Amino acid sequence: MFVNKSRFSFKLVAVNSFGYTSKITTVLLGVLLNLSVSSVNAEQVISLNDAIEKAQNNDPWFHGNKLKQSAIQLKSIAAGTLPDPQVSLSLLNTPTDTWDLDQEAMTQLKVGVSQMFPRGDSLAIKQSKLKVESHKFPLLREDRKAKLKAQVSQLWLDAYLAQKTIELINNDKGLFEQMADVVKASYSTGVGKTRQQDVIRAQLELIQLEDRLSVQYQKFESSISQLNEWLYSYDESDSNYAINFDEQTATFKVSNTLPVIRLNNAALLKELPFSRNNLAQALVNHPSLLVINLSQQAAKKDVDLANQQYKPQWGVNASYAYRDDMPSGINRADLFSVGVTFDVPLFTENRQDKEVAASIAQSEAIKTDKLLLTKMMISNIEKEVRQLKRLSERQALYSTQLITQTHEQAEAALSAYTNDDGDFSEVVRARITELNTKISALNIDIDALKTVTRINYFFTQSDIASETVNNSTSGE
Repeated sequence: MFVNKSRFSFKLVAVNSFGYTSKITTVLLGVLLNLSVSSVNAEQVISLNDAIEKAQNNDPWFHGNKLKQSAIQLKSIAAGTLPDPQVSLSLLNTPTDTWDLDQEAMTQLKVGVSQMFPRGDSLAIKQSKLKVESHKFPLLREDRKAKLKAQVSQLWLDAYLAQKTIELINNDKGLFEQMADVVKASYSTGVGKTRQQDVIRAQLELIQLEDRLSVQYQKFESSISQLNEWLYSYDESDSNYAINFDEQTATFKVSNTLPVIRLNNAALLKELPFSRNNLAQALVNHPSLLVINLSQQAAKKDVDLANQQYKPQWGVNASYAYRDDMPSGINRADLFSVGVTFDVPLFTENRQDKEVAASIAQSEAIKTDKLLLTKMMISNIEKEVRQLKRLSERQALYSTQLITQTHEQAEAALSAYTNDDGDFSEVVRARITELNTKISALNIDIDALKTVTRINYFFTQSDIASETVNNSTSGE
């Protein structure tokens, strides 16, 4: 870009004539050598979709969630089963003077069995509640997938921003290095009106660019390290649940092309202010809200269970008592007993009534949890949509005016300087402004995409919503 200017071309020729060709040639050869080495040692490149897919397919959390669901389902089977019967074995009325079993008619060897029956429909209600609880886990997996998509997208876009910023700075760094060489040679030969402060300014800008590069490399490496957390391969069939942490590449790059991320429910959010009632309706099938619905249904089962405490608990017992013959040899009849036991819930004011009231209060409290979450989601969507609108305005401003004008300003400053009609500081300032404008435009693009990913999370729709609700409300 600089060499195309006539005055600047003359200055480069002057530099060559005073023996600075070797330095420029060395720099160019170094750049070419670095490019060659980079092409040979090409790093792994991962796209946004690949990162999301790998994170969702290799998250051990999903396997743990399935195991927890299986545990709840097995518990529901156990909860619907009667308690085990109790067996008793007794030796009754044994005389202590002789310990003879045939001395007294009352001496018996007794075997008994008893079975308790829970109150009312307690078993069925407990089983139904656990089945409702088990329906939460697929919804939690859907919510986890949506959150992973949003989180990995944020990290990937952070890495892309740093990687692209490094590229922009490196592009301008080469130009600043050429400018520094030319200014240094011009000052040493007395060609033009180059001053010592121009030389110092050129060197200072190069140092500042190096610092900016270090900052961006730091951000890039930090984002890659955080992104790496979600990219480990995980095999849930491995009984040890082990991960080979060295298998995952520690350093890699992200794709050099910015992905297209479309906004869900764009029609609903097109006009501001939009209807919050319509927005709340669009959120009803979000997995996290459906989980609260199931929690409320489970709480209603607790109310039903508490109402069963007003019913008596029944028990049946039976026993057989063996008696030895009399000392004279006369046979004694064995004995059989059967009985029924039950409790009578008479004093319910401080126990059953309070347990029912507590269960009702807990069920009503869950309704407020759903309301609070819905309010939070609507508020966040409004905030993100307003931010996205402002970012879109800034994108238009940068693409139609700022980038073009800063480039023209940089070209004009260079043209004036090459014709000995401008100041070198102005050239540097214009180039830095152009670089900053490009980086700002890139930041706006990334912020817009990150905002879209956050909005899209809130509009996640469950694929199993209707099935879950129907199964849960039918009482299984």
